[in-house]
Amino acid sequence: MLKIGISIKIRKDGLGMKKVILIIADSLGVGAEPDADKYGDLGSDTLLHAAENTEGFAMPNLSRLGMGNIDGAAEGRYAVDEGEIAGSFGKMQELSAGKDTTTGHWEIAGIETKIPFKTYPNGFPEDFIKAFQDKIGSEVLGNYPISGTEIIEICGDEHEATGKPIVYTSADSVFQIAANIDVIPLERLYEICEIARGMLVGEWACGRVIARPYTKKNGKRVRTTDRRDFSVTPPEKTLLDKISSAGQTVYAIGKIHDIFNGRGCTKSVHTDGNMDGIDKTLEAMEEEFEGLIFTNLVDFDSLYGHRRDPEGYGKAIMELDGRISDIIEKMKDDDILIITADHGNDPVHRGFDHTREFVPVLVYGKNIKAGHNLGTRKSFADCGQTISAYLGVEPTKIGKSFLEEISL
Repeated sequence: MLKIGISIKIRKDGLGMKKVILIIADSLGVGAEPDADKYGDLGSDTLLHAAENTEGFAMPNLSRLGMGNIDGAAEGRYAVDEGEIAGSFGKMQELSAGKDTTTGHWEIAGIETKIPFKTYPNGFPEDFIKAFQDKIGSEVLGNYPISGTEIIEICGDEHEATGKPIVYTSADSVFQIAANIDVIPLERLYEICEIARGMLVGEWACGRVIARPYTKKNGKRVRTTDRRDFSVTPPEKTLLDKISSAGQTVYAIGKIHDIFNGRGCTKSVHTDGNMDGIDKTLEAMEEEFEGLIFTNLVDFDSLYGHRRDPEGYGKAIMELDGRISDIIEKMKDDDILIITADHGNDPVHRGFDHTREFVPVLVYGKNIKAGHNLGTRKSFADCGQTISAYLGVEPTKIGKSFLEEISL
């Protein structure tokens, strides 16, 4: 019996059907990486700054998985006695050049991005915009780096009067297209994004095209949960390909399918926020299969990191903490839970973009050592390599497995 908030017994049914439940707390960094200065991110610390700006902040369940005992995490404020820690824990440093969603997820899955995705700090080139407008049969508004919630207020009236899509970017390699779905229907917005995705290659290369639908409620512009990412396809096989090629399941929850352009995913569901992501993860855990449940919880990043809302971010961490017991109650003897992140997004850092940070790695299961400190891993890919080793599939190209180190 294990105590994580409440008394829990791991279920003994489903023996022999190994599952790894990999949860990405999108942007939950735990402190600036050594090269953060190259990215303008010195002093960034997503966990610390969210916690200290949230009244009554506590994360007892995450702490009992080792989050508070990660070297340097939140200045040690949430550390517990070693004997109270139920799993193995540590932090991972990004090997790839970049600090964006695609780079982070791909590295977890075994790909190092050596050349950063092209960014557009002055907006997209005029020749691309003209060609894009010709393709979609409409002029566009915007085309500069800005927060998505800001630009729909700046350009919203004109967009809603004329039907012209709103386009913008950020410090990441993204081309974002916003539209009121009462003006441009959702399927048409996706179609416009598909057109952009097909064009943004070569000299106009871009990592992701993102549909950003919104509506008006009581006179206020509010984003819907129908965001969709249109990513470039990974340039080589990832962990997902290796698992699915072995005849196992890759159950993609949230924007995982979009990030990998569907490759290697055998089943995919989109989500309506973090808690829906947890609910769908629990549903996936009930199914009988061997393989990977790969969940992205995007609200940390999209609702609180980019919007520089530290209190909202802190509350979202507490909400996740409150669901840890639900996940562990569903786990079977051979299941492993891994909680990590893909980059940072410090909600008090200047600007509105991601931050170059270490990410946590928390590992829990019946056969996983309790209270074992993994220290600092040299790549996010160590996580994926550990998963490939546990599931017995072909190793990923990069990364060093820590499976032997944490196994009982």
